[in-house]
Amino acid sequence: MMSVERLSIELTNQCSKQCHFCYNSSHPIGNTTWTADELITFVTDCAQAGTQAVSFGGGEPLEYPALFEVLQRLQGMVFRSITSNGLHLWGSTLRRLVSVHPDKVHLSIHFPEQLWEVNRVMAQVKQLESLGIRSGINLLVSASKLTAAGQVAQTLRESGIANDRIVYLPMRGKDTPTPQQVAEVAGKEPFQSMTCLTNCQKSERFCAVTWDKKVAWCSYTSAQQPLESLTAKALDKALEDLPLIFCS
Repeated sequence: MMSVERLSIELTNQCSKQCHFCYNSSHPIGNTTWTADELITFVTDCAQAGTQAVSFGGGEPLEYPALFEVLQRLQGMVFRSITSNGLHLWGSTLRRLVSVHPDKVHLSIHFPEQLWEVNRVMAQVKQLESLGIRSGINLLVSASKLTAAGQVAQTLRESGIANDRIVYLPMRGKDTPTPQQVAEVAGKEPFQSMTCLTNCQKSERFCAVTWDKKVAWCSYTSAQQPLESLTAKALDKALEDLPLIFCS
């Protein structure tokens, strides 16, 4: 069996932002079970089995001490992307990230009603672009904040950050918008979102691995299975007969 095409790995559940809705229940005093060597071993084996892209998240990946080492050692092996809140992305941290040249960086806007966050993320995305790093934005869309999200999305598009660089993420758990509402926020133009936007289902192309080395069909489901070893074969085995429990 070929391993999944796209793999999401939570490096840690540590995150200074500690959003109340976080699917990972991340917090400032978080943890991880991944060493750099373990990540390299696992991703290398998955790449040899067919995995083409790995996205690193958390928690906050910039709070994982070995992030830059991992990105550097995996360069040229797979497509490497990170999703960050951007709070630490300045000074020496920004310089170190640019030096290992990830293939893509997406920064999150969790609170579209907070102008300071919107302006910060917009500026950071444009700065990354100017430094030669492919960048984009994950915009969280909540049913109770549709007006704010729509205004931010329009501002982003008018600033030159088009829908091909924005991922419209519907809030999960509670305050979930309808697919039609997400489309309205996206300006009724083609847009990117989660594959489960209209229907909760497994994707043979994608799965997630948690900070404590458990496998799930997505980052939101509560159905998880521990990895028996850090191999593509163990990943495939963990996915066998693994259910997908709807998050909402």
